[in-house]
Amino acid sequence: MINPNQLVTGKTVRAACRNGAWTAPTCGLADGFAQANLVVLPKALAFDFLLFCQRNPKPCPLLDVTEPGDPVPHHVAPDADLRTDLPGYRVWRDGKLVDEPREIPSYWQDDFVSFVIGCSFTFESAMLRAGLPVRHIELGVNVPMFRTNIACRSAGAFHGPLVVSMRPLIPSDAVRAVQITTRYPSVHGAPVHIGDPSAIGIADISRPDFGDAVPIQAGEVPVFWACGVTPQAAIMAAKPPLVITHSPGCMFVTDVRDEELAVG
Repeated sequence: MINPNQLVTGKTVRAACRNGAWTAPTCGLADGFAQANLVVLPKALAFDFLLFCQRNPKPCPLLDVTEPGDPVPHHVAPDADLRTDLPGYRVWRDGKLVDEPREIPSYWQDDFVSFVIGCSFTFESAMLRAGLPVRHIELGVNVPMFRTNIACRSAGAFHGPLVVSMRPLIPSDAVRAVQITTRYPSVHGAPVHIGDPSAIGIADISRPDFGDAVPIQAGEVPVFWACGVTPQAAIMAAKPPLVITHSPGCMFVTDVRDEELAVG
């Protein structure tokens, strides 16, 4: 395993993933470079999924979309290969997870269209620069993610619940986090909910649907952001014949600087 302190740019992270030196979650890597979720599916489903993203911009903010068969996201990382440059992938058939490979050349099809979707790991760098704690980074684990009772707007074959990521903060830090993350609409923007998890259908905050549980300390409240794992929930609901995604927390690290995505 490579020292994470060596993974300081999108390019170095991608190279480590490509040669198998990095196979863990990417939170905290390549400070200042935008990270992204990935969805790869056949061209026949691409319009439906594009419409799903447009109708649900909080969980699915698009950073790039490739041409059919092209594994290179030319806008965000022109020397990358989406088949090899993530730490881990998930392969879905008929809505069921069937494989979690380290790379996907053996699954690649000439009609595949790839969607590169903004990730909240990007705004975490801004939170850390402002002195706000990010618990899962402190603990060296993956961010906790939860299905909610908030329905996404459907589009063609795709429908399902909003998935959120959670970071515990004291109330004053939560206010500051809202101010910071509002500047990053391309990577989920401001939180969608603060406080009572049951209000958005989360029965047990200690048991995330994806990622790892983190402790909520006395005086802290859970803060929830829309999450790019939402498409995986939509894939499970739609049951398309074949879709490939990133493994939760194992993101694609782009060449785009965080501040390029900031507004205001």
